Amino acid sequence: MLFSILLITAFVLFRISAPTTHEEPGAWLSASANTLSLALNLVPFAGIAFLWFIGVIRDRLGDLEDRFFATVFLGSSILFLGMLFSWAAVIGAMLMAFGRDGAGQPASSAAFAVAFAYSIVNVYMVKMAGVFMISTSTVAVYTRFAPRWLAIAGYVLSLILLLGSYYLSWCFVVFPIWVFLISLFILMENMSGPSEAPISRE
Repeated sequence: MLFSILLITAFVLFRISAPTTHEEPGAWLSASANTLSLALNLVPFAGIAFLWFIGVIRDRLGDLEDRFFATVFLGSSILFLGMLFSWAAVIGAMLMAFGRDGAGQPASSAAFAVAFAYSIVNVYMVKMAGVFMISTSTVAVYTRFAPRWLAIAGYVLSLILLLGSYYLSWCFVVFPIWVFLISLFILMENMSGPSEAPISRE
């Protein structure tokens, strides 16, 4: 849940700060430096919270964890985190290179940095998020560690991420929202007392 809140906040702060056009860097960097810095400072904590979420899922599965889906699950989550941190590194490097006034740097350099950051998010990171949702939803269907409707929602939303990221620039937020719903379900189930263990795939 903390991951979802932090990542959505960081993503929204970035989207409202960085222009999508080739705007003169000095104008928007000087006005948005503090906002972008806040977004970047939230990313590491979002990454830590996501690792915690992965640990909770694996602990919940226990011996029922399938090797094939565990490989896809862990691989996609690690790649997702790597690209999340790469995105933050690109934005941080841009802030350091241009300074708070953006003086002395060509607008094309800022445009390249913004385009690169958007490419990481909308092309690569969302694809890994979609793969993560598919693998997690499949495990949820077989083991019932989460409700079936959440698994079906994961399949549908993953298709939006895999196919619609080129056309829907805000579609990435469906991933942290879906993670939030799964986390909320696990939290409520844990608070309600001992629950029925996930069933075997056999």
